[in-house]
Amino acid sequence: MRPVSALPQRRLLPRCVPLALAALLLVACESTPTQPDPTMVKLNDVDERLGRIEHVNQGLLQLSERIDALEAQMRQMRGEMEELQNTNDTLRKQQRDLYADLDRRLTALQAGAKAASGSGDGSGVGGGGAAGGDTGGDQDAYTRAFDALKSTDYAGAITRFRDLLRTYPQSQLAGNAQYWLGEAYYVTHDYDNAVVAFRAVGEQYPQSPKVPDALVKLGLTQIDQKKLVEARATLKQVVQRFPGTDAAKLATTRLQTIPPDEH
Repeated sequence: MRPVSALPQRRLLPRCVPLALAALLLVACESTPTQPDPTMVKLNDVDERLGRIEHVNQGLLQLSERIDALEAQMRQMRGEMEELQNTNDTLRKQQRDLYADLDRRLTALQAGAKAASGSGDGSGVGGGGAAGGDTGGDQDAYTRAFDALKSTDYAGAITRFRDLLRTYPQSQLAGNAQYWLGEAYYVTHDYDNAVVAFRAVGEQYPQSPKVPDALVKLGLTQIDQKKLVEARATLKQVVQRFPGTDAAKLATTRLQTIPPDEH
């Protein structure tokens, strides 16, 4: 007879096999790494790229806003500069007109005083040129030349002032005409002729009230020519010869802007 214990062993074997296989499969599943989902990988990559693009776009937006703000400031500054330029032009024109009117009044008074003095001593010296009876011609010529200067017709002013000086060399207006001739040269940056014209005021018309102003403008012209030594000497001459005058004050101010001699 077979042993009794052999039968139960054959019956239990089939039940153990499935359990062992399941355990092996579970261990195999746990040891095998999970493969990433390709779709999720692409989505994550796209998301990262969109994030970087969004960050760049945000920076560009901020930069664009800054540029817009700067452009607005520049437009505002440009408008303010144009307004200041217009105001400055208006003020300069008003100053030129006032100065011209004052100059005409002074020269008329000087001519009248000289004419009265000449008629009193019998010399017959009037406002004209070499011919004492030619009165009024120099005043008209002077007015036309000065009007050209006021209207910035500098070439016309130069021609008219030169004609006046040639036609009426003895006119009481000659010193003023010589000064304004230099001014017309100066504003057109013809500094060489300006120097000659301003220097001639003191040399040819030493009694003219324009001598101090002419010396100041001579010094300023020499500064523009970079002839600082000569400019310093000219302006010092104004201070010494005409102390206390507006010309001397202006000369003192400009002297302070000239660098000292290196030696």
